[in-house]
Amino acid sequence: MSFFAHQTAVIDEDCQIGDGTRIWHFSHLMSHCVIGRNCNLGQNVMVAPHVMLGDNVKVQNNVSIYTGVICEDDVFLGPSMVFTNMINPRSAVSRKDQYQKTLVRKGATIGANATIVCGNEIGSYAMIGAGAVVTGSVPAYALVAGNPARQMGWVSEYGHRLAFDDQGLAECPETRQRYELKENKVIRLV
Repeated sequence: MSFFAHQTAVIDEDCQIGDGTRIWHFSHLMSHCVIGRNCNLGQNVMVAPHVMLGDNVKVQNNVSIYTGVICEDDVFLGPSMVFTNMINPRSAVSRKDQYQKTLVRKGATIGANATIVCGNEIGSYAMIGAGAVVTGSVPAYALVAGNPARQMGWVSEYGHRLAFDDQGLAECPETRQRYELKENKVIRLV
């Protein structure tokens, strides 16, 4: 086996799990999910059928990732954060054919206890604050917080607030990577 699974983890048949991935206590991976290389799934994580996680995804304790969710590489899912996959769930009405897609782009971070309402896209390197309730799509590099979540600013790929000057330029204080804000979109300059 090229991945580690704690003895209490349950891994159904037909799961694809990449090399170097670690699956911890009481987690359950359901059939037909795809987990990339070097991922870490904390205690009590549930991954539903057809979920896709890219490489180096970190899933903290008590997270359920429901059908319809796709996380690209380097995504961080904080403790007890929540995904939904149905806008109008009812116990007595079966709508399994109506699950909505949620796409979490490369490098995005979702903080502890945040809720991501389905049908939205979280942009690359976006940062969702702890406890936020995200009801719409979030641009790349955006920092959002609150209920409902509102954009509070922009962050670098290393998670630092960006302060843009009059020319729309900013620099990450840790890496000195430069960014440009133009027409309400941030790009990293080479």
